[in-house]
Amino acid sequence: MTAYTKNPTSQPAAELSGGSGAKSAETLRQEIEAVVRADHGDPFGILGMHTDGPDGVVTVRTFIPEARRILLIDADSGHPVADLEKVHSDGFWAVTLDDRKNRFRYRFRIDFATHTGEFEDAYSFPPVLGQLDVHLLAEGTHLRSFERLGAHPHEMEGVAGTAFAVWAPNARRVSVIGDFCNWDGRRLPMRKRHECGVWELFVPHVAKGDRYKYEIKGPGGNLMPLKADPYAFRAEMPPHTASVVQGLNDHDWADQDWLRDRARTDWRGKPVSIYECHLSSWKRPDGDGGMRYLTYDELADDLVSYVKEMGYTHIELLPITEFPFDGSWGYQPIGMYAPTSRHGDPVAFSRFVERCHREGIGLLLDWVPGHFPTDPHGLGMFDGTHLYEHADPRQGFHQDWNTLIYNFGRREVSSFLLGSALYWMDQFHFDGIRVDAVASMLYLDYSRQADQWVPNQYGGNENLEAVAFLKRMNELVYANHPGAMTVAEESTSWPGVSRPVYLGGLGFGFKWNMGWMHDTLRFMSKDPIHRRYHHHDLTFGLLYAFSENFVLPLSHDEVVHGKGSLLNKMPGDRWQKFANLRAYYGFMWTHPGKKLLFMGGEFGQEREWNHNQGLDWFLLDDPFHRGVQSLIRDLNHLYRDTAALHELDNEAPGFEWIEANDSDNSVLAFLRYGKDRERPIVSVSNFTPLPRHGYRVGVPLPGFYRERLNTDAGVYGGSDVGNGGGVEAEEVPHHGRPYSVCLTVPPLGTLVLERQMS
Repeated sequence: MTAYTKNPTSQPAAELSGGSGAKSAETLRQEIEAVVRADHGDPFGILGMHTDGPDGVVTVRTFIPEARRILLIDADSGHPVADLEKVHSDGFWAVTLDDRKNRFRYRFRIDFATHTGEFEDAYSFPPVLGQLDVHLLAEGTHLRSFERLGAHPHEMEGVAGTAFAVWAPNARRVSVIGDFCNWDGRRLPMRKRHECGVWELFVPHVAKGDRYKYEIKGPGGNLMPLKADPYAFRAEMPPHTASVVQGLNDHDWADQDWLRDRARTDWRGKPVSIYECHLSSWKRPDGDGGMRYLTYDELADDLVSYVKEMGYTHIELLPITEFPFDGSWGYQPIGMYAPTSRHGDPVAFSRFVERCHREGIGLLLDWVPGHFPTDPHGLGMFDGTHLYEHADPRQGFHQDWNTLIYNFGRREVSSFLLGSALYWMDQFHFDGIRVDAVASMLYLDYSRQADQWVPNQYGGNENLEAVAFLKRMNELVYANHPGAMTVAEESTSWPGVSRPVYLGGLGFGFKWNMGWMHDTLRFMSKDPIHRRYHHHDLTFGLLYAFSENFVLPLSHDEVVHGKGSLLNKMPGDRWQKFANLRAYYGFMWTHPGKKLLFMGGEFGQEREWNHNQGLDWFLLDDPFHRGVQSLIRDLNHLYRDTAALHELDNEAPGFEWIEANDSDNSVLAFLRYGKDRERPIVSVSNFTPLPRHGYRVGVPLPGFYRERLNTDAGVYGGSDVGNGGGVEAEEVPHHGRPYSVCLTVPPLGTLVLERQMS
């Protein structure tokens, strides 16, 4: 055995050179210095076991600054082989074995200041990525990139550890750092796979729960802020920002029946009533203003059972992709593969999802591919260059939100985002995704002045790369997850948002009807005496109601930023506010389109939503609030149980106006049909505080029309003006129909009647 001397600069050249492949003294000195400076471009070229000693004998090198002694152990026999010598004062250790020319399995026995342990060497293991993975990652076509990138605990050559892989093609050096290496970026520099720009390293003994980040040196040698893993499957609880080793989801799922039934479901013809929920402020366990969050398990018990009892079909979660800033409500995510740690770990989140499915509730993820925040540990300037974002701020920076915009035209970025969409469906069994701010993705000039955007190659304002990305995302979701749905929050007249890609559309299953929401809320905010002048705010939406598969959204955006609660948008005294809200809900639930209501709206939350507080559940001690809650429960069950209210939700044959023009009385009446046209629903709304006695409404068929719901019923807090349970149709032509019913339409109320079969 030939030992290194402690000072490589004075070491005899004969001890550093000679033999086939031996490194020269100067080369070795430079490489050792590069390792110590954390600036070596090929750490596997010097660290670990090599046959580059004199005459081709085995040499072992490692860099462990905190070690006091390192003993080389033959892993097969367990016998000590030799002591490594500290050849650089900063902690570079090495030994040359004169009697060995063949590599062998080894490990280190290391004495530290406080303990001694045996460890495998990270630089003794082969590459993490196979050639096929490298090829697909290089192409940007790896549809399951999350199975290769990120941190994956597993065994390699019989040794437990974690395989790390991160895309940083322009970096000069990338190291994985964490508690396991004292956060020292010199300790674990990674191997670069030049074909795809991915850096990788298998680190033995690193396990689930260990914290880590990446230390990245940019192409110019500048050290970047420590970066969280873009593919991290778990993150620290904010405000801490480290990634946490977790691996892919290994939950033992028991929702196969749900997924099988879902695969046979076309949601266009099914009831979809969505409870939009911000988990952190739905309820606080310590009462109003409590600081602790409910856990995923607590939410599984409380939230899911509440939503089921209220009759909703789906929960839509405001973004739970890990995000640093509470005030963003999740819309500035950094962890596109990690459920927020605010409520527990990914396994607990899996139990929450499974509980939803066990109770018959679908789960939608609010997903944000349109922008990302500038937090230093995030994706911005990730490898020292504009990697995920456009370099030109006219393309890569959102002025409205002070966030960065993904470069959708870069295949690796597109693969990162497509993988995220598939990951949530695959690993956590989500039933669909709602894509946030689609309009900001579609238009290059979105919210920009004339000189602040760059036209596409044809001179237009369409973001062609984003369009291609959205189409591909929808194709992949529907191809890989039958019965799932995708929903676009898209506020413009872009054609075919919810039409299949093969028919020229963007491929979404549904689109939020933002126009309906704005028009109807504007109408409802008017004093009833003025509503006659705004009557067609309620009817205009039917001119385009079947141009897309619409969801009618009363979302979180309508109850923040000074807009007040839904209840306080309503005019009048306290009784009239509640009556207006109930009538509006009755109109909405019978109107064509799927339904979405933000939490708190179902019981008439009075104050504006505050993400730092739980909802005001104490309001349910008031009969008016209990009445609104009872109404939403009954509307949901009526909607689900009545084919005419959902079977043809997105098709023109499912709707007919009866009376659209009675602006003087602010009354509207319409018919809803299912596939069985013998059992139509009649919806009549009166948006004035005056009851309308003897109000005649034309109907298509004779028979008894039962009053299925009256928003003015006493049980809801109303005045109990109605029709004694129903009315018989008379052979009196009206509204162009051969029969009619003579109704008492309650003040500020909506009636729902159904023709009964004999």
